[in-house]
Amino acid sequence: MRKWVIFAVFLAIVFGILYYITFGYYSEGKRGGYVTRLSNRGYLFKTYEGELRMGGLFEGDGTMNSSQWVFSVSGKNKDAISKLEEAIKNGHRVSLTYEEKFFKLPWNGDTKFFVTNVEVLGPSQQKLPPPSSVPAPTEIDTTKTL
Repeated sequence: MRKWVIFAVFLAIVFGILYYITFGYYSEGKRGGYVTRLSNRGYLFKTYEGELRMGGLFEGDGTMNSSQWVFSVSGKNKDAISKLEEAIKNGHRVSLTYEEKFFKLPWNGDTKFFVTNVEVLGPSQQKLPPPSSVPAPTEIDTTKTL
């Protein structure tokens, strides 16, 4: 009887660790940019895989480069998928909330980054300063000045 109790406790610990590794995450955060790709991929486990293009300046010559970030979305998260498709169609900037998993697992997607929420920010609009009022030019009689 005692062997069965020890075995049951051991199995509970092993399944608890496997559950935590499968469904748990060790990091969460947000990233913003433009979604350039969203595809439904996989042979057995279909997941949505996407690419976010984040703009910015890099060191060195000061040229504009954009870094790319790949992510996965669960097929069950229809709200996030529809928002991502809308952002791609309209060219809107998005803010993605994600969880970083411990390992890449086939049923979770091709990446460790798993998007849980999408916020469509709309088209990028740079706020320009108001135009300064330029005084009207005054006429100068050059015959009197010279």
